[in-house]
Amino acid sequence: MKATTRAVIVEDEAVLRAQLEEMLATVWPDLDVVASAEDGVQGLAALERHHPDVLFLDIQMPGMTGLEVAQQASGRCHVVFVTAYTQYAVAAFEAGAVDYILKPFNEKRLALAVTRVQQRLNTKPAQLEHLLTELAARVARARPFLRWITAARGSKVRLVTVEDIFYFQSDAKYTRAVLADSEALIRTPLKDLCGELDPAVFWQIHRSTVVNVDAIDCVAHDVTGHVILRLKGRDETLRVSQPFAHLFRQM
Repeated sequence: MKATTRAVIVEDEAVLRAQLEEMLATVWPDLDVVASAEDGVQGLAALERHHPDVLFLDIQMPGMTGLEVAQQASGRCHVVFVTAYTQYAVAAFEAGAVDYILKPFNEKRLALAVTRVQQRLNTKPAQLEHLLTELAARVARARPFLRWITAARGSKVRLVTVEDIFYFQSDAKYTRAVLADSEALIRTPLKDLCGELDPAVFWQIHRSTVVNVDAIDCVAHDVTGHVILRLKGRDETLRVSQPFAHLFRQM
């Protein structure tokens, strides 16, 4: 009888850890997740203690990074990189790592990664030294833009892809993330978000508002001459303050 495949999950976002474990139970029912770690230090300890067959490993974590954990896992177990950033993931896959999955998680894509892992279980795990050198260089060269946020909606926490957000707006101690038909609150101040969002997509139009340009339906002017933005499928309009009006002169 074949032994059960053992896995360790290393992901610093609690919501994502739970989601990944739940999805794995669906797409790989026989997988035994022997440990779920919230940072690199715990992940390394789980690697040493449990000797897993597969490691689902977040690349970017505070403190000890996933790259540092992967150095210790090289040649010892199969690695599936978990990342929010496509440019890292593609490099990992092309360099011969087992596979990668992107945040937010997609069950169909995870199932494909699982299939690839299963096909390699009877082979020696890849040596990752060359790959890790390349990934470390990519991390050092550029900080990728934010792809998703964790947001509160009532008593629940949800994952939201930033491209689905119409605009962000400061609201007392929180920041409102407004979507097509709903909104959620996040604790990250707007001024901090501005440094993480892709400036080609998210434009600041007021000291308290940042808009997704893909969500703009049309640009108009009010009776005082100020620029007003109408959004796709929403009733409210957004007023552009004078320092940012030049962004819309060609529209």
